[in-house]
Amino acid sequence: MSAAHASLTWRWCRFGELSVFELDAIYRARQLVFVVEQACVYLDADGVDEVSWHLAAWSPEHKLPLAYARVVHPGQKYAEPSIGRVITTAPARGTGLGRELVRHVVAHCIATFPGQGIRIAAQTRLERFYAEVGFVAVGAPYIEDGIPHTEMLLKPLA
Repeated sequence: MSAAHASLTWRWCRFGELSVFELDAIYRARQLVFVVEQACVYLDADGVDEVSWHLAAWSPEHKLPLAYARVVHPGQKYAEPSIGRVITTAPARGTGLGRELVRHVVAHCIATFPGQGIRIAAQTRLERFYAEVGFVAVGAPYIEDGIPHTEMLLKPLA
């Protein structure tokens, strides 16, 4: 963890372990990033949260998480575990927290689902970001919710 992020509390939990206040803050942060900032209208509460792990980086200075991602169990969206709803909120952008978040999530997937790859539906503009941790584009870009996406795979460790 970087010194700039030393005051953060990283919390992994299942859906049922989230307090109503945490869930409200997570949903507000996701809607702020995906719906308001990216002007994308879609159903964020898609029924997948309840079968996922959730990681949020909380700061005492902010009501909303500074970073968040969910890990969807294998067989729910893809054969492999999947990472999605990856966000950093405005106060954390440009600090490296997004990269730190992805490293945490990938490590969790590897520990929780050993021997399996990780599949994501990345916004195409973020392909290089995910490639930094080893994800490789598989298939052609496609449009999802009005935004270009690319399916990417991190192969299992040998």
